[in-house]
Amino acid sequence: MSKDGSAAYFTTRVDAVVNWARKHSLFPLPFGTSCCGIEMMATLCSDYDMARFGAEAIRFSPRQADLLIVAGIINAKMAPVLKTVYDQMSEPKWVMSFGACASSGGIFNVYSVTQGIDTVIPVDVYVPGCPPAPEGVLHSLIRLQEQIQKGETVAQRRERQSRAGTLKSIT
Repeated sequence: MSKDGSAAYFTTRVDAVVNWARKHSLFPLPFGTSCCGIEMMATLCSDYDMARFGAEAIRFSPRQADLLIVAGIINAKMAPVLKTVYDQMSEPKWVMSFGACASSGGIFNVYSVTQGIDTVIPVDVYVPGCPPAPEGVLHSLIRLQEQIQKGETVAQRRERQSRAGTLKSIT
């Protein structure tokens, strides 16, 4: 208690605090394969400064990252590599599909191009455009942070389901 007698603490739920911390400490792993990678780099530069939103520490190892930013074309040979990188990331992990090619295959409707990375890995947020503007990337990052805060991401739903399944199997 403080000197005036008022309480110097507050109460909240643990998951709300954890989600707040996760929201403001994203560690992105860039997976840029084509022209969208240049726009992603522009978003990280000082003009747009993705660091303002708590995503400044770019990691180039999947074991140190929790946000996978897939920017560009993912062809059939690259899809297993993308899946391996995603599997190596620790939980909870989030995915941002960056641009038309990563989201839907873009203009490349051929057998060798994956028609959307959501056929390979689960995606939390999509960034539209060809190539997307840095403002769109920041908007999607803010949307992802809102999802993390509310617990609406794919990883958080998977975590809740596994806890519920574990509790049901114990009882």
